Amino acid sequence: MEKGASRAEKKGRSFKGRLGIFGPAILITLLGFIVAYLFVEPAPPRKITIGTGDPSGAYYAFSQRYREILAREGVTLEIRSTAGSVENVKLLEAKEGGVDIAFVQGGIGDPAAQPELRSLGSLYFEPLWVFYHRGLQIKRLPDLRGKRIAIGPEESGVKAIATKLLAANGVNAQTATLLPLGGEKAVEALREKKAEAAFFVVSPQSSLIRNLFLHKELNLLSFERGEAYQRANRFLSILRLPEGVMDFEKNVPDRDILLLAPAANLVVRRDLHPALVDLLIGTATEVHGAPGLFQDLNEFPSQKYLDFPLHREAQRFFRSGPTFLKKYLPFWAAVFIDRVKVMFLPLFTLLLPMGRLFPPGFRWRMRSRIYRWYRNLEEIDFKGHQSTSPEEIRSCILELEKIASEVRHVSVPLSYAGELYTLRIHIAHVQESLRRAEAVLHGEGKSKSSPPSG
Repeated sequence: MEKGASRAEKKGRSFKGRLGIFGPAILITLLGFIVAYLFVEPAPPRKITIGTGDPSGAYYAFSQRYREILAREGVTLEIRSTAGSVENVKLLEAKEGGVDIAFVQGGIGDPAAQPELRSLGSLYFEPLWVFYHRGLQIKRLPDLRGKRIAIGPEESGVKAIATKLLAANGVNAQTATLLPLGGEKAVEALREKKAEAAFFVVSPQSSLIRNLFLHKELNLLSFERGEAYQRANRFLSILRLPEGVMDFEKNVPDRDILLLAPAANLVVRRDLHPALVDLLIGTATEVHGAPGLFQDLNEFPSQKYLDFPLHREAQRFFRSGPTFLKKYLPFWAAVFIDRVKVMFLPLFTLLLPMGRLFPPGFRWRMRSRIYRWYRNLEEIDFKGHQSTSPEEIRSCILELEKIASEVRHVSVPLSYAGELYTLRIHIAHVQESLRRAEAVLHGEGKSKSSPPSG
């Protein structure tokens, strides 16, 4: 039982000793981690909302592909159908009940009026198509005076650009009938002759455009003054629709046509989580990077044709691509490592310097367990040899026995065992020296008390 208790005591003392050595370093490191954690960015949201447009339009169709791709990375994309780009900008600005990202037609945004919005890049050209009834003598926009014109629904990008270009040509609500119709409703108005012309801003792959080309009673306006419009409205690009490209057999269109085109932008708030920027641009690249009628392979997403300043993280992406972690790891694994990497700073700023200080500190700690006894040993040795009575020396010897007993319980690593045993030898040496001194004093005492022989 005594042996068991002795082992338990040794373990307890050993644990306390280790705690005394390693405890300060562990405490400082934990404090470093706690301070570093204050600078760790929150995790990105797992659910975001995108503003699109009419369910029959390209924005809505593209958002469904975005949703599929983001779902693979564990991010849920909610799709919100809207009236179009103008409403999307308002929803992006809204503090409550808004959207996180949105498709916005070029030329709609105003950086001065919406300073909190940023672009992640332009996605593709959206040609402006102006169809009119074949029997009308319309060669330029001024020829639309006095006509019934479908210019798109309220708060749509179509209406914004149509109103702007028509106004520049003297066509407005006083000189023409402007109908707030867009999409299929505008097509229906053309077919039923409720509208004599209609504006559309949509991808050439849209079935709506292809059906309009097949309508024999409709013509497509060619913007022969396209360069002038482009110079006056820098958000516009000039595109050439080659003869026959829509239908080679029927030669549709029957001539080269010049089109004006804004570029669709992917717009976010400035405070969008940085980790989502790479993910969204990567998604846009997968959806819009293929070659098309008006674009080359990987021409989009692009840093050009933007209404709003490019997001800071998007600038980095276009400059150097996705980060190393996001290139080779799943999204959430890369996000986790990217977030907690700041937590590793204490390892380098605290543990490494302490690692250099630890060996000499450890040696001092171990030797202090041994050398602290030498002060007592020296004092007792001096006191004992200065004593003039056996009782005083006996008292010193008893003190040494007590020290020897305590030293037997001192635990040090094997590399310091030699110094511990040297201490024990020194204690035994002083004990033996004092015993001899005690014996001498006893002998003198006896000789003085004995009667002289005689």
